[in-house]
Amino acid sequence: MDSIVKILIVEDEIIIADYIFNILKKEGCTNVKMAHKYNSALEIIETFQPEIILMDINLNGENSGIELAKSKAYNTIVIFLTGQNDEGLMSQALATNPESYLTKPIKKQDLIAAVKLALLKKQSKIVSIKNGYDYININHESILFIKSDNNYIDIQTHSTKYSIRNSLDKFLEELNNKNFVRVHRSFVINRSKVFKQTSTSVFIEKIEIPISKKYKFQI
Repeated sequence: MDSIVKILIVEDEIIIADYIFNILKKEGCTNVKMAHKYNSALEIIETFQPEIILMDINLNGENSGIELAKSKAYNTIVIFLTGQNDEGLMSQALATNPESYLTKPIKKQDLIAAVKLALLKKQSKIVSIKNGYDYININHESILFIKSDNNYIDIQTHSTKYSIRNSLDKFLEELNNKNFVRVHRSFVINRSKVFKQTSTSVFIEKIEIPISKKYKFQI
């Protein structure tokens, strides 16, 4: 496995947490942290910014793992750990869009397979661009929309705008992601970020983006 990927284990049963930690360590994962309580988990999520969280749903006798999952970063992958068969609880957990879930007792091969699959999916959702003299990787989920500006395009993410020399059509092909659609000769949007649509525009984080008749779009 990728030794650099940041993994957080949130599990109140120390024996289970140590068991998972040791499996990941033997598989080559060296950047792994553990948390056994809600507050410490929340602090590590904010400071460590894990890429994958193995999250116990029933943390410290409460279902606080679900609340913690809601506080993760937009591009963090969550794999729930559960020993419960409560359908209502699982519905709440699945509403947070986890990658998958593992039932206890955790089996070694199931754990390894779940983490490897999460890594593969994460890698497939990254686009590499040249920013100055450096190349950087941008996660698809962080992109709000792309705007054409003559021979350049502006890639707008949650926090940053990147300008690169490219065309909308070529960049859309590079993304190869059905969530990205052309709505105007100058705009490609991430349909998963749209929260409102009118007959002539869509709204992404309070930014209004025009829709042309040629590129009709429906949420």
